Amino acid sequence: MRGQIHPRQGGSFGSPFALAAAATMAAVLAGCGSNSAPAPGRAPSPVAAVAGATTPATATEQLIATTQAHLRVAPDDVQSIDTLAAAYLQRVREVGDPSYYDKADSLLRSALALSPKDAEATLLSGTLALARHHFLDGLSWGQRAAALDPSGAEPLGVITDAEVELGRYDAAVASVQRMVDLRPDLASYSRVSYLRELHGDVDGAIAAMQLAVTAGGPVPENVAYVQVLLGNLYFNRGDLAGAEAQYQAALRADPGYVNAVAALARLRAAQRRWTESVALYRQAILVYPLPQYVIGLGDALSASGDATGAAQQYDLAVAEQRLQEASGVDVDQELALFEADHRRDLTGALAAAKRAVRDRPSVQSADALAWTLFQSGDARDALPVSQQAHRLGTRDALMFFHSGMIEAALGMTTQARSDLSTALAINPDFSVLQSGVARAALEALPR
Repeated sequence: MRGQIHPRQGGSFGSPFALAAAATMAAVLAGCGSNSAPAPGRAPSPVAAVAGATTPATATEQLIATTQAHLRVAPDDVQSIDTLAAAYLQRVREVGDPSYYDKADSLLRSALALSPKDAEATLLSGTLALARHHFLDGLSWGQRAAALDPSGAEPLGVITDAEVELGRYDAAVASVQRMVDLRPDLASYSRVSYLRELHGDVDGAIAAMQLAVTAGGPVPENVAYVQVLLGNLYFNRGDLAGAEAQYQAALRADPGYVNAVAALARLRAAQRRWTESVALYRQAILVYPLPQYVIGLGDALSASGDATGAAQQYDLAVAEQRLQEASGVDVDQELALFEADHRRDLTGALAAAKRAVRDRPSVQSADALAWTLFQSGDARDALPVSQQAHRLGTRDALMFFHSGMIEAALGMTTQARSDLSTALAINPDFSVLQSGVARAALEALPR
């Protein structure tokens, strides 16, 4: 599909390339990906109603305590069950404890047993499925939620996110179009941004994410989250100053916001300011030990010469991923990339990457499989998979690095030089570990 997306208000969303595919999965994945659940702006956060709380985390804790107390005397209050489940999902966003998924799951099952047509429990079940990377389940729940609330925008967010990760990009276009028509706000604008980013329209992605920031959300964390996403767009195109401005803005909106702290740590690593990077990563991990932050710390330590410290962090990252798995989160794609990047368990990584392509046939899964095949010594089989990863025209430096390395190994000198040059042109500092590898590989290509 190559149609343009137009919001109900404020002019055209369209670009010359057009809008097609994906969604802010980072916004709904609390496990190991780009990034927490539930999606910002999905609905007014229940913590917004807690008076007197000094921080969002304090508000969530207070809400959990008061709702638990109420349910002890009124255990069949479905609305309160939904509220507590939503608070548990919010708690994952704040502290990264995947055990809250099981608690939310149990509550939502209870709510639906008491009220099978409970629209909020149905919607939250979809959000939970996405957070666990169970995308077929997420799509099913989103469709059920849409049937219960045909005029609602929130179910379309769940549906879009699932369709993207399932590789159903044309369907995702249609879903997000309906979403932005119904409610042009932070949630829909941020999905528009990611759609554009996946299709190589980075300027359009930035414009849409700026609209998401301007639209705002019910709590400061929502705005801070999209400011970090906007900063990531600048970072990914090599604009480190633009990225820093957005990360600092996020910290002003929500002081100490962990995603902004971790993003700033990655930025400092790109600037080779190792001491600051390590300190910021440690600060983030104390609050939210997300595997990607632990891996980032390990990479910063490795690049600064602390191989022992890096190895410790990599072992911790694997342990964190196993905790995610124990709470029902599918981490195959993330685990495969980590193991392949660091050349650890390549046999296990390849099996995980193949499962990811089967269960989550997105361009990111194709890229993970291609890179894992290459790192396992199978560049020939990696090539067509890598070409699938590029099928949307995504301007991702890491994807171009992966394809360039595969092509170089196969003697495809012209293509390799083009892709490696593109990776470094998009962002010379795309990876603490791999940017130097890309430069060395490019230099080594025959003239």
